[in-house]
Amino acid sequence: MIKLFFLYVFISTTTVCFAQQLVTKANYEQAAKYSPNRLKKMVFSTSVDPHWLKKSNRFWYMYETTNGKKWYIVDPLKNEKKALFDNDKLAAAITLIVKDPFDAQHLPIDSLKFVRDENWIQFQIKSSIDEVTNDTTKKKNHEAANTTPKKKVFYFEYNINTNELVELKDFKRPVRKPAWANISPDSAYVLFGRDNNLYWMDKQNYEKALQNEDDSTIVEHALTKDGIENFSYYNSSNLSGMGESNVDKEKNKKKRKAVWAYWSPNSRYFSLTRVDNRNVQDLWVINSIAQPRPTLETYKYWMPGEKQSPVDHLYLFDMQKQEGKELPVAEFKDQDISIWAAPGKKNNRDDDTRPSIWLGTNQAYYFTRTSRDLKRVDICKAWVGPDTIQTLIQERFNTYVEVKRLGLVNEGKELIEWSERDGWGHFYLYDGNGKFKNQITSGPYHCEDILGIDSDKRILYFTANAREKNENPYYLHAYSVHLDGTGLTLLDAGNYDHAIEINDDNRYFVDNYSRVNTVPVSALYNTDGKLLMNLETADLSALMATGYKFPETFTVKADDGITDLYGVLYKPFDFDSTKKYPVIEYVYPGPQTEAVNTSFSTNMNRTDRLAQLGFIIVTVGNRGGNPSRSKWYHTYGYGNLRDYGLADKKTAAEQLCNKYSFMDINRVGIHGHSGGGFMSAAAMLVYPDFFKVAVSSSGNHDNSIYNRWWSEKHHGVKEIIKGGDTSFVYSIDKNPDIASHLKGHLMLSTGDIDNNVHPANTIRLANALIKANKRFDLVVLPGQRHGYGDMTEYFWWRMADYFSKYLMGDTTERSVNITEMDNDIPMSK
Repeated sequence: MIKLFFLYVFISTTTVCFAQQLVTKANYEQAAKYSPNRLKKMVFSTSVDPHWLKKSNRFWYMYETTNGKKWYIVDPLKNEKKALFDNDKLAAAITLIVKDPFDAQHLPIDSLKFVRDENWIQFQIKSSIDEVTNDTTKKKNHEAANTTPKKKVFYFEYNINTNELVELKDFKRPVRKPAWANISPDSAYVLFGRDNNLYWMDKQNYEKALQNEDDSTIVEHALTKDGIENFSYYNSSNLSGMGESNVDKEKNKKKRKAVWAYWSPNSRYFSLTRVDNRNVQDLWVINSIAQPRPTLETYKYWMPGEKQSPVDHLYLFDMQKQEGKELPVAEFKDQDISIWAAPGKKNNRDDDTRPSIWLGTNQAYYFTRTSRDLKRVDICKAWVGPDTIQTLIQERFNTYVEVKRLGLVNEGKELIEWSERDGWGHFYLYDGNGKFKNQITSGPYHCEDILGIDSDKRILYFTANAREKNENPYYLHAYSVHLDGTGLTLLDAGNYDHAIEINDDNRYFVDNYSRVNTVPVSALYNTDGKLLMNLETADLSALMATGYKFPETFTVKADDGITDLYGVLYKPFDFDSTKKYPVIEYVYPGPQTEAVNTSFSTNMNRTDRLAQLGFIIVTVGNRGGNPSRSKWYHTYGYGNLRDYGLADKKTAAEQLCNKYSFMDINRVGIHGHSGGGFMSAAAMLVYPDFFKVAVSSSGNHDNSIYNRWWSEKHHGVKEIIKGGDTSFVYSIDKNPDIASHLKGHLMLSTGDIDNNVHPANTIRLANALIKANKRFDLVVLPGQRHGYGDMTEYFWWRMADYFSKYLMGDTTERSVNITEMDNDIPMSK
């Protein structure tokens, strides 16, 4: 009996010890395998991107696998897919002409498009031949030595029916449209800005500008003369500036500038919003590594609660009369005016120019007028003839109102509006004057976007999610419905997240679908919901050969014990269920999106790849995080922008750790970027005993100095009207306020010229931590904006070091050299 007792104790003790074996050694070699540079050599195309043709319902696409690129033409009417050409034969034919070797797997076709009768394609091939130029401009010796000669480009046309290849020996490729050129639909006018005013040139002079922008014979015509700095007819940004240093701004001030204007279909009129930013205060960043001297970048930046606001003005110009006028649209103090553009035609994507056309007709166009507190939105119509502003639909809500572009039925005789007025995003039908007719969709699901409208059949094609039972509610689908609300039909059944591209006449669509744990598939459907053919299945063979494994999905309850939250669990590919792994939550609080993938993605840096170090990575939604559910869910954090998502992140981790013994609840870290950086630092301060380590990158830690749009919209601003005067009050909790709560290890990072989330957000939190006598780490990335650019990989390894040391407990002494990065850099010099 005693022997049995000791045997029982021994087995129990051994089992407990075995089950509690902690992962304390980071696997840097495994994580290095999945860098972005390596992934792009393993995974190529994961979706079909259709180029619809103009003269038929055919489309072409290119698809790349580990066997190289192939080009296909698809005819939905014939239910036929075939190669555009034989890669081997075309490579041989091109080699004969160019005298450079090409083969079927290495065929560098560029700028392919259909021409003539759409039985010919045109493309170009860059050769190894140095291009001989007739430039007689004398250059200094050092300039000539540092100039890389351009390579000769060969131009071809190829008949897809006869396989005839023709070299275009005297072909001159059209010069790419410069950014400043806003071209009218008929190409007669080219609109641009200069010296804060509007100018235009005709087509003949535009052709000169394409050859030489400084040609002194170019004739320009001034449309306005009253534009001044910060109240110009272009460059209206007051959220992040234009990315120009003061030196560059002075250097470029006489150059042509882009104008955000929208044309009438007949090219006679255009409209724009002119923004008076003169009262908006300046903000600055300093580029310390600019050469030869550091440079200052000054830009307008409207912060929440500030009374020094921009003023939007709506203008209409008549090119026939060569004059413009301001339209009377004033309604709310500090209102926002936004003109809707017409949906772009799918079959003109390969055109050299694509005009910006307003949503409307030659006689009228549509725009929105939004109050500063975003609780009131008017959908309006501006008539070009009698100068009438017609308010069609008024949206009012106690939190913020969101709108989407109107759908026009029969050129605006009827209107389809998207609204969340009943608590879900749905479509509503109005007559052309804004009189309500009927609700088109209804129920506890979220309609997302209009795909197309068949005015003759009176059918709306749209995307929606959360309607199909037993699916992740974020999975998007395509639907059709009659405008009277009958005949709602699912067009792409399948328990996946779907991305849809419909053609212009609403007859066919390409559906790219997957989940985080499936191989991406592309298929062709007609708009009756019939599957015509499977087009492609992504080639993940090289990825799988490395030992890659799909992540797992899960569902947990929010902190209220009622709301379902959906997430993804990422494990090391050498996962051992007998070990106990530290946990990292990768977060973004929303409210405009959540950091939770619903489809397969190669953007693995913060998920799959981070897990390979030896962590369990958790991504999960939170109440208030995503607009693709109910309005209640989306606006849950309204008025509590710092803390609203934290309890859900904590309880999700607790539920998962309770369910899975391999997750260590005593070693939970958190990471996020931007809003996620703000959230990850807040988690360390609000729940300092639960979250042990955070890497917080470029967080908006002090939302009182982040941009007014995001902060005031999602947190709320109070409008006060007293004695005929309107003012706005804004107050918000900030991370620096509770810096004294820090107990764990916190790494902050920022780019020093971030003109989105200003570095001051990070510096203010650092200041508060220092004053609270806290140890923490700060990484400043020189010359980087919000996305970290070419220092992204460096930041990733600093993050890896931090979590490995402080969360995992790996005390390995690391070399000053990041060898995993060095190993990927050819030692050519």
